[in-house]
Amino acid sequence: MPPPDDLRSLTERFDIFAALAERNGAPPSWRRTATFATLVRFVLEQQVSLASAVATYARLESLIGALSPEPFLELTDQELLSAGFSRQKTRYTREIAARMLDGSLDLDRVIATGEEGRRELLSVTGIGPWTVACFELFVAGRPDVWPTGDRALYVSMARSLALDRVPDKAEGDRIARQWSPYRSTAAKMLWHDYLGGTSYTVDARAGFIDNSGMVSS
Repeated sequence: MPPPDDLRSLTERFDIFAALAERNGAPPSWRRTATFATLVRFVLEQQVSLASAVATYARLESLIGALSPEPFLELTDQELLSAGFSRQKTRYTREIAARMLDGSLDLDRVIATGEEGRRELLSVTGIGPWTVACFELFVAGRPDVWPTGDRALYVSMARSLALDRVPDKAEGDRIARQWSPYRSTAAKMLWHDYLGGTSYTVDARAGFIDNSGMVSS
């Protein structure tokens, strides 16, 4: 689960999170490892449902098993397209694999160097602000990350705040700024409610780990 102090601060200061905590409890931790496989998952999740990304990733695993850059680059474009990759995402993930192999993208360095690490991720074709935010939130575990542009967050925000419409990105991000420095936990609570709250179960195939580092089930 998120850090207890962050959760407590949000629920004590903001009615929206007090209500979410009462309805759903604490959200899952949703942590991921700093690996090539995790970056591939993030790319697959761009602008599609998690279920769709999970299905594509499963087909990829059926081709090469455990995912790493070397065997990934041995796959043909046609094999990736047949697994469910778009041509654009094929290009993106090939560049990530090549950059990790030649050392120009090092995920441990990205985590350790803060803003410099953000720039390193953003220099890779296909990795934009949303993917960087997800990496910082789910992999690096930074406490004050807001994945701007995530439609599910704005939908959940509108429902939880009883807004008359779903806010656009600028308005949604403005609302979220008041939740700093706990925006990572705020995002997780909104996502959790969007996904069904207490009825939601973490999909073991989605690449999340629990606090012990084991794959969630």
